[in-house]
Amino acid sequence: MTATVSARNAAFAGVLQRQGAAVVLVLGVVVAWFAFPRFGSADNLRDLALQSSFLAVIALGMTFVIISGGIDLSVGSVYALGGVLAAYGSRYGLVVAILLPLTVCSLIGLVNGLLIARTRMAPFIVTLASLLFARGLLLALTSEGATTYKVDSDSALLWLGQGTILGVGVPVFLALILFALGGVLLRRTRFGQSVFAIGGAEQSALLMGLAVARTKITLYTLSGALAGLAGILTAAYLRSGVTVIGVGTELDAISVVVIGGTLLTGGAGTIVGTLVGVLLRTLIQNVINQVGSLDSNYQTVVSGAFLLVVVVIQRLLARSRTRN
Repeated sequence: MTATVSARNAAFAGVLQRQGAAVVLVLGVVVAWFAFPRFGSADNLRDLALQSSFLAVIALGMTFVIISGGIDLSVGSVYALGGVLAAYGSRYGLVVAILLPLTVCSLIGLVNGLLIARTRMAPFIVTLASLLFARGLLLALTSEGATTYKVDSDSALLWLGQGTILGVGVPVFLALILFALGGVLLRRTRFGQSVFAIGGAEQSALLMGLAVARTKITLYTLSGALAGLAGILTAAYLRSGVTVIGVGTELDAISVVVIGGTLLTGGAGTIVGTLVGVLLRTLIQNVINQVGSLDSNYQTVVSGAFLLVVVVIQRLLARSRTRN
């Protein structure tokens, strides 16, 4: 009897850890729907989805990295660099505007992966250095931010950021497609299982004969490429390569991934959970804006406090499952 109760408690703790953010999201939407008349309008919901899509693309790559037990602090600067390169490349056509930032950002991720996997350097140090490198390269390309590259009004690139399908922004559909593919990759392939194994116990993964180094290199390359893609979408949406974006975006990405139920220690997490985390963060921002009397800086305060609560709860749930 005791064993059965313990098993049930462990199962409940596991479900709460994975689905807790989804429950909070649903409750938050219900409260906001009735408390603020404009919240449920079609325009506001479309704006919520569009605002979420850019961070969601970055957070998708971060999810894979964190599940593997790593961290990528460079995505914010790589994201901004991708936007600048996309705007710069747009003068040479759509292909250059897409391939140039994707190539450069993927190379930064590749270097991160090689240094982490081959030299066993700490991900924190490696990606922090890449953060500084990408931001420095961005400033060099823009004369320390004095030059802003514009996307011409007749450029085909604009459709990626400003186009709509059935009234919903193209970035939203791209993000959903990427999340669907990411979910399949993580749950239905050997690569995905390797990611979980590495995050759970890297030494055991090595003993099992898994390609740990190759998997890590692929993960960081993927993270860089997705950050670059988010930069492309943002440049297309804003019609320019804005140099000041991306500051602190890496922390936003980490927070939504953790809020979605992915453990910072690695070995557990879901793609859907990350999507829920992104939507929950956007919901908090929107509600604060709806209130009107609160300063926008409270968004950061609320997000930080919420993240702290989630991490503490995760820790307690993990201990509960271990004891049971």
